Amino acid sequence: MSQGKDIISLIAEGQNLGDFQRLNWEGSFEDYLDIVAQRPEVTRTAFQRVYDMIMSYGMEEITEQKERILHYKFFDDPDSGGRDAIFGIEKALMNLVHIFKAAAQGYGVEHRVLLLHGPVGSSKSTLARLLKKGIEAYSRKEEGALYAFSWKMPAVNGEGPNLAPCPMHEDPLHLIPMEFRPKVLEAMNRNRSEKGHQIKIKGDLCPFCRYMFSERTRKYDGDWARVVEDVLVYRLILSEQDRVGIGTFQPKDEKNQDATELTGDINYRKIAEYGSDSDPRAFNFDGEFNVANRGIIEFIEVLKLDVAFLYDLLGASQEHKIKPKKFAQTDIDEVIIGHTNEPEYRKLQSNEFMEALRDRTVKIDVPYVTRLRDEIKIYEKDYNLKRVHGKHIAPHTLEMTAMWAVLTRLEEPKNANLTLLQKLKLYNGKTLSGFTEDNIKELREAAEKEGMMGISPRYIQDKISNALVAHAEDACVNPFMVMNELETGLKHHSLINSEEVRKRYKDLLAVVKEEYEDVVKNEVQRAIAADDEALTRLCGNYIDNIKAYTQKEKVRNKYTGQYEEPDEKLMRSIEEKIDIPDSRKDDFRREIMNYIGALAIDGKTFNYKTNERLQKALELKLFEDQKDTIKLTTLVSSVVDKETQEKIDIVKSRMIRNHGYCDVCATDVLNYVASIFARGDVKKK
Repeated sequence: MSQGKDIISLIAEGQNLGDFQRLNWEGSFEDYLDIVAQRPEVTRTAFQRVYDMIMSYGMEEITEQKERILHYKFFDDPDSGGRDAIFGIEKALMNLVHIFKAAAQGYGVEHRVLLLHGPVGSSKSTLARLLKKGIEAYSRKEEGALYAFSWKMPAVNGEGPNLAPCPMHEDPLHLIPMEFRPKVLEAMNRNRSEKGHQIKIKGDLCPFCRYMFSERTRKYDGDWARVVEDVLVYRLILSEQDRVGIGTFQPKDEKNQDATELTGDINYRKIAEYGSDSDPRAFNFDGEFNVANRGIIEFIEVLKLDVAFLYDLLGASQEHKIKPKKFAQTDIDEVIIGHTNEPEYRKLQSNEFMEALRDRTVKIDVPYVTRLRDEIKIYEKDYNLKRVHGKHIAPHTLEMTAMWAVLTRLEEPKNANLTLLQKLKLYNGKTLSGFTEDNIKELREAAEKEGMMGISPRYIQDKISNALVAHAEDACVNPFMVMNELETGLKHHSLINSEEVRKRYKDLLAVVKEEYEDVVKNEVQRAIAADDEALTRLCGNYIDNIKAYTQKEKVRNKYTGQYEEPDEKLMRSIEEKIDIPDSRKDDFRREIMNYIGALAIDGKTFNYKTNERLQKALELKLFEDQKDTIKLTTLVSSVVDKETQEKIDIVKSRMIRNHGYCDVCATDVLNYVASIFARGDVKKK
């Protein structure tokens, strides 16, 4: 079989014809009423449908700084494998979902423009794209089903039935005349639980359907039942590409802006056929407001709209009506989302002529991420083993670039005892002596502009990309390559208009480089000390000594067999590695013994790995004892003896196995740390 036939067979076997028939369902108006009776949620408004769509993915409750936060799984973009996932702005997303909920329940927010406001690159467009993509997918699911209708037209050239779809794909219930709606709704909602979806009919037919309805009413002498027999109801699938239920509008320059792009325009070719430019059949109801009916319309850079457009926007949001040229006001049902950045929003605030728009706008701040682990996720999404081929990204490369990005977005702490880097670590969940969760919450509340300024993730992504392609001969990209790109790019950064800001960003890069130095020194130390047998022996020796010390006993020397006083020098050499002062040594030793005793009561055996502080102290002590035997500093010279090289190779293999290094970057890091030791620049951790 040829490859072409194989591919055709592959696609044919993967098709689900049952799904096709379900999504292309057609039926009479009476069939639709039966569907409404069984599943009233098919009549939901656009806001109700968007809210239900978000909730259909589920949520989980998390607690941060004693604050309850809801994480909505929809924003993880599970349908696309997380391609448009949004990280670290749970509060903003929770606020947005609460607005959708209030609008779905008819509390007034449904009459507002939702304005996503934030700095460039803060995921405003991603958020709008995610909502559009989500409602499109939801319309294909049974729980997200909705319906529209077409008019049956005379056959053309004797061929099958001709159909004229409602150009605004409105709800078929609009066909029920206004005077009959109260009785119809009473019958439909009878015996329906108050907690269940209550059927409502809002809005009237669009001009085209109104014309078709009137024409058939005359034709059938006012018999409404015969009029709706001329209607074919069909399952409506929302699609941005097909311009069905999802619209997007992007302002152009002022000379080229045309309001008909929003509300439709006259079809001059059909005027000759129908004789009038006010005949709805000679009008294209294909503006963005028209096509977005029943779904979502996104306004990109909404505050750059011409004033003429803003009038349409005001009516569309407040009254849910638009005014096509030559026609009466037309009902719409859609979620209006706009997004803008800080400079444009400040112009809106200062422009007294825009007061009406401000009054009809709900602003949702979409800040930059200020939590390091979330910023790292943004870059891991684009720079991972699946996306980056032929290059290894050294450990901590993305972490350090993310750290710099977050530092630029934080306000300097007013507490003199707290550095900006410590503040970043507190936000990231690290504990710091003297700071409680309440203190961290106060820090966040005191910094009103945090996350609304600083470096955009786009800038970071650009520089990581530069580093990946600029060093074609290198098999590995390390943090210094990317940080050098970041620093060089600051000279030409178009959004930095102050030398003071530029200098601050450079100074923060120096802070990050210093932190990286500490991180890799610690990793090399742990790799050198990662000898389980040696650590276990050292731990056993320490425990024997503190046990004897706390119980005022002596320790038996295993070599001489004599009983001696506990080895104070050994105990202090370990405790000092984690900054236990002499005045607190007794408390620390009793704490360890109590911990061992509690484990014994539960039938568990003590292991140094279960106590993070003690493990760190033992590793640093072992490193200090072993570093001279490994002679790491000889790496900076050209002469390394065989025995030392074997020990270095063991350390390198541990780094590759435990920390994700490749042979190239493990060697580079060992050389880098060796150069630090060679100049005697060893900080006490």
